[in-house]
Amino acid sequence: MQTTAETFDAYGLLHWTMLAVTVIGAVLLVRFGRRRRATPKPAVVARAMAILLLSVTLGFQVYWLMPQNFDLQQSLPLHLSDILRLVAAYALWTRRRWAVGITYYWGLTLNPQAMLTPDLSAQRLPVLEMTSYWSLHILVMWAVIYLTWGMGRYPRWSEYRFALLFTGVWAAVVFGINSAIGTNYGYLNAKPGGASLLDLMGEWPLYLLVALVLITVVWALITWPWSLIHRKVPSASRRISGAL
Repeated sequence: MQTTAETFDAYGLLHWTMLAVTVIGAVLLVRFGRRRRATPKPAVVARAMAILLLSVTLGFQVYWLMPQNFDLQQSLPLHLSDILRLVAAYALWTRRRWAVGITYYWGLTLNPQAMLTPDLSAQRLPVLEMTSYWSLHILVMWAVIYLTWGMGRYPRWSEYRFALLFTGVWAAVVFGINSAIGTNYGYLNAKPGGASLLDLMGEWPLYLLVALVLITVVWALITWPWSLIHRKVPSASRRISGAL
């Protein structure tokens, strides 16, 4: 399977196709969720999406951990996107506020970065690697859009604070692991080889501080409109209530 390969070029035909699939799927999911929000059907679809996302995530993870495919620099599930897939699946299944919040903040701001500026070199890549990369990022994008705009699970300031704390803990743990074993998961110890938004933020470790400030500000900005909705429409708050 590894011998069959495709060439990936940023904003080439394949790239635009994947972005188009993401947008079309998101629009259909939002329309479905909003039209049937008062029925049990959106929850059924959410759980089906959770099973699909978890199955694809674990299936590919097992494959990359097999001895013949293992790469210390890539195979361990330590990237932010690796954690996000598990959290997103849990959020789809349970709609717990903390999990929906992580899915919203990470999925809406950090996941698109990987889709718009993928860390894939313009060389011939195994089809399985391409399939793994795009299917998982697209499924996560669909999850956050469906939960938020399809099912009406909006974040609150408590989820904002928890997301910042959760992100800080993840960064500290993964930075320590990177330092110990010589890896660069989460690009916490060095910038990715390909072009990315980090190129605009200076060299290491300055870009980590800049990224932290940007995340804090941007996440606050994408929380603020929902906080207004919660104040004006109390029922919206009740709709997303649940155990943290």
